[in-house]
Amino acid sequence: MTLDDLADRARALATRHERVLLGITGSPGSGKSTLAEYLMRLLRQAAPRGHSAEWVAHVPMDGFHLADVELDRLGRRDRKGAPDTFDAAGYAALLRRLRDNEDDVVYAPAFERDLEQPLAASIPVPKAARIVITEGNYLLLDQGDWARVRPCLHEVWYCALDSAERVRRLVSRHERFGKDHEAAVAWVMGTDQRNADLIATTKDRADLVVPDAILRSLGDDIP
Repeated sequence: MTLDDLADRARALATRHERVLLGITGSPGSGKSTLAEYLMRLLRQAAPRGHSAEWVAHVPMDGFHLADVELDRLGRRDRKGAPDTFDAAGYAALLRRLRDNEDDVVYAPAFERDLEQPLAASIPVPKAARIVITEGNYLLLDQGDWARVRPCLHEVWYCALDSAERVRRLVSRHERFGKDHEAAVAWVMGTDQRNADLIATTKDRADLVVPDAILRSLGDDIP
């Protein structure tokens, strides 16, 4: 399997549906965002005749993080990133709206990593978008409001990066965004690892497992 094979699979899905919602999931640090951005670039470079680069859109799940002020109110900020620190019902509702494709444009929230906060109405998804790629940790979780997510998606791919490499990337990421090394390691081996263990139980529900070799080849820098 190669990255081109994955792009071909996404194109094939688009030939069978008016609009395709493709999910990419996996544990924290497994390369979901990087894979989504590489796929976006490949698909935009080979847009079908009569379609512009807008035929592909990317809507991350992370835009549905609860704001820190709400996490403080709920007493959950010390485990930010856990399933109950997101607006799962809001995410599912947006996916349903995107799948229905009845509006000229749908605005989705983004997540600003420098601020570690969601930003409302940051990502426009035009009606012309035939493929919408969405990525996040809990797309296959069948608990609570998360169970409403999977029925909105045509396929979900699971990123299976080697655990040691995943941890290395996560520590590096936390350091880039302000944590010292000890704090980064503590967060990765605590909160992040508990979430990773939960996400790993959803792997068998995926339509496709993206192998370690592809994810390593992409590195950890979004193009």
